[in-house]
Amino acid sequence: MSRRSGILEFAVLGLLRESPMHGYELRKRLNTSLGVFRAFSYGTLYPCLKTLVANGWLIEESGSAPEDALAASLAGRRAKIVYRLTAEGKEHFEELLSQTGPDAYEDEHFAARFAFFGQTSRDVRVRVLEGRRSRLEERLEKMRASLARTRERLDDYTLELQRHGMESVEREVRWLNELIESERAGRDLKGSASGGSAQQNSTSGETGGLPRHRDESRPDPSDDTTT
Repeated sequence: MSRRSGILEFAVLGLLRESPMHGYELRKRLNTSLGVFRAFSYGTLYPCLKTLVANGWLIEESGSAPEDALAASLAGRRAKIVYRLTAEGKEHFEELLSQTGPDAYEDEHFAARFAFFGQTSRDVRVRVLEGRRSRLEERLEKMRASLARTRERLDDYTLELQRHGMESVEREVRWLNELIESERAGRDLKGSASGGSAQQNSTSGETGGLPRHRDESRPDPSDDTTT
């Protein structure tokens, strides 16, 4: 399994832990909630869903009432599919949440892990944040050493670009320091919620999930169907 596909499986399991969803809704939530998935397509999502079903972590259900399913069949349309997390899938996701190795705080995976901090225990959150901070401090040290060696050979614009990169890393380290201090003090982050416990900021409390992003757009009827 590639690192990127592993991140996608993790995010799909986490979203479906909140509630069953059509493929269209899953893709919309992944696009709007996690920047790392903004460019991915149904051609990436549906093979992932099929793998999770084959592993017994998800099940497929008809998303329509019986009479709607019959009408769809008579009209020549395929029935919509809803994906639901199984007990085994929930157990597997909780196992993934407990992991604090390097993958948890590398660039791409950290964003996904942080988005599900609301479903992660406090001690695991602290270890992931500390791992991320340590990795960035190492990166910052290398950037400073490189800049010191090459400063005299760089033009003003390249030098400014390198300084900008360093400042970005420094800002994230400061942010991580604040988060770690809050976690150690037993304080939850206070984020603005758009209503309801399921829509809380993803870093608030011991349970929760990705913040919901709603809009008035309607899905293409052909999107959430079996292939």
